[in-house]
Amino acid sequence: MVTTTNIHEAKKMSTTNKQINLTAEALINAALARHEGELASNQALVVKTGARTGRSPKDRFIVKDELTNTQVDWNTINQAISPEKFDALWQKAQAYLDSKESSFTSYLRVGQHDKLGITVEVNTELAWHNLFAHVLFIRPETPINPPVQWTILSVPGFKTDPERDGVNSDAAVILNFTKRCILICGTYYAGEMKKAMFSVLNFLLPTHDILPMHCAANAGKAGDTALFFGLSGTGKTTLSADPERFLIGDDEHGWGEDGIFNFEGGCYAKCIDLSQEREPLIWNAIRYGSVIENVVLDPQTKNPLYDDASLTQNTRAAYPREFISERVQSNRGQQPDSVLFLTCDLYGVLPPVARLTPEQAAYYFLSGYTALVGSTEVGQGSGIKPTFSTCFGAPFFPRPPSVYAELLMKRIQQRGCSVYLVNTGWTGGAHGEGGKRFSIPTTRSIVSAIVNGELANAAYEILPGFNIEIPLEVSGIESRLLNPKKNWSDQEAHHKNARILIEKFIENFNRFKVSDAIKNAGPRINS
Repeated sequence: MVTTTNIHEAKKMSTTNKQINLTAEALINAALARHEGELASNQALVVKTGARTGRSPKDRFIVKDELTNTQVDWNTINQAISPEKFDALWQKAQAYLDSKESSFTSYLRVGQHDKLGITVEVNTELAWHNLFAHVLFIRPETPINPPVQWTILSVPGFKTDPERDGVNSDAAVILNFTKRCILICGTYYAGEMKKAMFSVLNFLLPTHDILPMHCAANAGKAGDTALFFGLSGTGKTTLSADPERFLIGDDEHGWGEDGIFNFEGGCYAKCIDLSQEREPLIWNAIRYGSVIENVVLDPQTKNPLYDDASLTQNTRAAYPREFISERVQSNRGQQPDSVLFLTCDLYGVLPPVARLTPEQAAYYFLSGYTALVGSTEVGQGSGIKPTFSTCFGAPFFPRPPSVYAELLMKRIQQRGCSVYLVNTGWTGGAHGEGGKRFSIPTTRSIVSAIVNGELANAAYEILPGFNIEIPLEVSGIESRLLNPKKNWSDQEAHHKNARILIEKFIENFNRFKVSDAIKNAGPRINS
């Protein structure tokens, strides 16, 4: 039987030439020497992840044991695997890594919190995977010594056997909360490490009265904090990297009695169609010390071709927070003043911004309506389609959704902060049917009006059907853009699309057992 103790003992006895706590420069040099990638003209390390260019949700498992049996919301996302299957697979994966001439280990931290941060040992087959963890996780000011609290074992070259190993394919991502370890095998997509540790904190923190969130966060010069919830591709990273504000983090945070804290020490930005003009902070952050995945290079100049999606729409850039000059040094923030739910509406019937009541906030948080953009998951395809992702991050939350929704309501009511629904999707028509997506400058103007307090004192009207408040005026925005109905030349088509989306909301929400106040806060079909 594999225990936490003999996992650490096995690592001590390994004959592998383990490279420990290498610097970013040393890891880059190792990756280049091992032909794992190449340098682009901007000196970022460029790598390819093979067939899997996104997460593999069907290959993700949680060990079902005494600890997790009644605590995890078991479903098609949180799939169960037995402790025995995990133990056998861990031993095979460890033996595989031990057979290699060299491997890479870093001692890092996840969670910028004095009491609730987690130390993690990251063991990888590839140098660039260790660099990725070095960039994305928190690099401690003083060295961390073993034993650590959690262990990651990443061996992409080790393929699983579904029949033998009790998994679904030749890859697996398995979280073991009792033994505090994560096994990732058969996939070269480094984002699995990041999201696995996010899932760990999402399981642990609610027991400490902390709301874990799939959101970005930034702060104004006065310290006022804003949160940006949303799935990949809806604008979290782009909108939080605001030249007028200070970045806390772009993807994962906790919210407790003492404010906001980042889970990470780096950012992981989508870079399809990246523009220096529209996204200067991200553009400038991609340099030596960062990693870009599945980005095609010009064969002559080695310039990244950010508009080339021939490998995937889900091209990515990982860079340290330090590469964003305008950032909050502490990696933490005050209690938030503004909470933004970013949704990418394909039907073109949601407004660019709406103010939500606390009950509506719970409704839209649980609904998590948006669009799947840019093939962030294996098997998702290259198209774009609507989805409802609970808590704006269903693949990463092991506990029942009500746990997170109740914590959100508690925090909003304690703080009294304003909550807004911000549509970064289509208007004037549906996606592919004549509609146009809101431009980044338009959405930035909306966000600016939220964080500077303008919308707190604006005049509002009710949007029928959705029953949400929309402002009559926003500085720098044409008034007609604020009411989606006014942007449609075909009113019958608008009415039809609005009804379709409302019906989808109602159908999706029927699965939640919540108070009547929350259930009645959602959209309703008007006769």
